[in-house]
Amino acid sequence: MKQHLLRLASGVLLVSLALAACTPATQAPPTATTAPTAVPAVDKKICEVTDTGGVDDKSFNQLAYAGVQQVQTTLGWEGSFLESQQQTDYEKNINEYVQSGCDLIVTVGFLLGDATKAAAEANPDQKIIILDYAYDPALPNVWGQVYAVNEAAFLAGYVAASATKTGKVGTFGGINIPPVVDFMDGFAYGVAHYNEKHGAAVEVLGWDPADREGGLFTGNFDSTDDGRRMAETLMDEGADIILPVAGPVGLGTLAAVQERGSAWVIWVDVDGTISAPEYKSIILTSILKKLDVTVVDAAKAVDAGTFAGGTHVANLQSGGVDIAPFYDLSSMVPSDVQGELAGLRAEIIAGTLPTKP
Repeated sequence: MKQHLLRLASGVLLVSLALAACTPATQAPPTATTAPTAVPAVDKKICEVTDTGGVDDKSFNQLAYAGVQQVQTTLGWEGSFLESQQQTDYEKNINEYVQSGCDLIVTVGFLLGDATKAAAEANPDQKIIILDYAYDPALPNVWGQVYAVNEAAFLAGYVAASATKTGKVGTFGGINIPPVVDFMDGFAYGVAHYNEKHGAAVEVLGWDPADREGGLFTGNFDSTDDGRRMAETLMDEGADIILPVAGPVGLGTLAAVQERGSAWVIWVDVDGTISAPEYKSIILTSILKKLDVTVVDAAKAVDAGTFAGGTHVANLQSGGVDIAPFYDLSSMVPSDVQGELAGLRAEIIAGTLPTKP
């Protein structure tokens, strides 16, 4: 995984007002609540620089900020965030936090890779954790956190193949970059394994792991209209379970699926039934990437004096990735398939069941 993460994708994301990204926020956004400090405050600061989806994106930026809030609560640190409105904000936001004396800077997302590296090399005493990226050779002051989401996505694909009524499931991504296609690879491999084991012929629309340049992508992580169009296209082609891997773009997918009333969604990064409860009746499961846990782990390492750069991998074995419960939609997943999941987990952890090319 580490090697293919070294390829930085390009793509212009949301262009909006940059002024808001220039001033550190002093409190949580309306959708997130900062819990009162449970331990005496200490003289340390944790500072998050978001990608363009915003800190209340119901996805990875928000989940990373939940980790910041946990650091405030459990370790007594001061916490803040800067929202990047466009790619040009990455460098200035990181540098602003370097100048303000943050003990740990959290940069969120693959696309912040270059800006994070530049800041880390210019400020070797600054401790940084970057989520969804790692460097080779490693930077001694950067904790590169990557997630084997393909392992959890495999389980979700297996479940989707067992639950589809039409024999077709679909997926699309925001941008064709490794942290996105890892979800899509695992999903497709899970479907293929279900077909092999159960003698089925479920089709995956939107992504073929053998074709690295093809597939459905919106080209952004912010347009809910694109998410709606992708969902409508996939449903028109017969898909009744859809996996959007595009952050807030997927909110458009949820809306379209709910309106159509004949399909379901698999959410990513966070538990969608919790982050977007208005759609819980159509969310079959979620592929969890526990960014909040790894943010807290990095802060604890700073406190303990054990913080070290290099690549850190979260996977099924460590509990850093997983799938969410099926909640009220449990009846959609055959009981025998639910019973098979533990065995599949064991095979994946043992390395005997491939989950990506």
